[in-house]
Amino acid sequence: MPKRDGTAKAAEWKEALINDRDFLKGIVTEVLQQFLEAEMVEAVGAGRHERTGERQGYRSGYYGRTLVTRVGKLELRVPQDRAGRFSTELFQRYQRSEQALVTALAEMYVMGVSTRKVKAITEELCGHAFSAGTISELNRGLDGVLTAFARRRLEEEYPYLVLDARYEKVREDGVIRSRAVLVAIGINWDGRRSVLGVELANRESATSWRDFLVDLQERGLSGVEFVVTDDHAGLKQAVREIVPRAVWQRCYVHFLRNALDYLPRRADDNCLRELRWLYDRRTLAEAQADLAGWLQKWAGKYPRLCDWVEAHIEETFSFYQLPVAHHKHMKSTNMLERINEEIKRRTGVIRIFPNAASCLRLVRALAVETHENWIEAIRYLNMEELREHKKERLRHGEAA
Repeated sequence: MPKRDGTAKAAEWKEALINDRDFLKGIVTEVLQQFLEAEMVEAVGAGRHERTGERQGYRSGYYGRTLVTRVGKLELRVPQDRAGRFSTELFQRYQRSEQALVTALAEMYVMGVSTRKVKAITEELCGHAFSAGTISELNRGLDGVLTAFARRRLEEEYPYLVLDARYEKVREDGVIRSRAVLVAIGINWDGRRSVLGVELANRESATSWRDFLVDLQERGLSGVEFVVTDDHAGLKQAVREIVPRAVWQRCYVHFLRNALDYLPRRADDNCLRELRWLYDRRTLAEAQADLAGWLQKWAGKYPRLCDWVEAHIEETFSFYQLPVAHHKHMKSTNMLERINEEIKRRTGVIRIFPNAASCLRLVRALAVETHENWIEAIRYLNMEELREHKKERLRHGEAA
């Protein structure tokens, strides 16, 4: 089969699977059922009918539980133990973001800004039509959890801080406006990532970013040594004012995108490819030496680009002050971009939020979901490497 035909066939299968809700329900149900079984095995210390001295309890059948998801209602069998000690966080954790999504859709329906399709989706997901009272009841419990997360005290130091924003469309006073979603991620001295804050702002500005960072500080943010952002002027100004002692790293991915503005449409692909390679060097000296060669090679053909790169590229080389093992993680905002992609995937279902509160509710619910997953994951970075690197730099500085 020709490659093109194979690609087309794969696309057809993908489309068929996406549109076949019953098929997707079956897959999701099976995955979640296996998750519940694995949790029970861990709780009692033994599999079904397994004889072992490690056993800490015994099973006692199942009870039925319905879980509402975007692929419909799932009927699950939740295992029980005789002592009644087994519990699962699956439903609470999964349904936070799902409930936020459903209530946003429902609000659209109630406020008359939705379509028949939205009404059909919400009724299929939750099994009944929505009234304003129903939505208020759904939101009340969820909002309490999300507000507690957004206002929680930051007890640890976060030497690494990553900041970025994306835009969502919100209906306000009958007008559709773009609202900025400001997000902050921190890495603590244990090497674990945390979502520190998620807020809405009218737009990205020095004032909105300053207020956002001041709020983080009032909640306890401290110990910031290294900040990664894009080149947004308001964000840079706020970082300089609020965390002036931190080293600023301009995201190299954004920098390479900005470089396209200084190239003709049909430019040599090797030019930017070779510029990208500078960020794979192990030391600043190596990167600067290769930069000199790059400038000499391309200055005659692309003088505007080379002048701009020479004037600004040092802002993207700050990560060379960090341990080599940290370079790939801290030279860009990519770890935050992944959260933004997940937000985009979920908010794309809604497209236009009925109000700002609905938008903030969903993005915060997704932030909580990501935050909890990170807490349970293995360490993202070995921060002992940073401690040793700082000592080494200090010794070299004293010797000089």
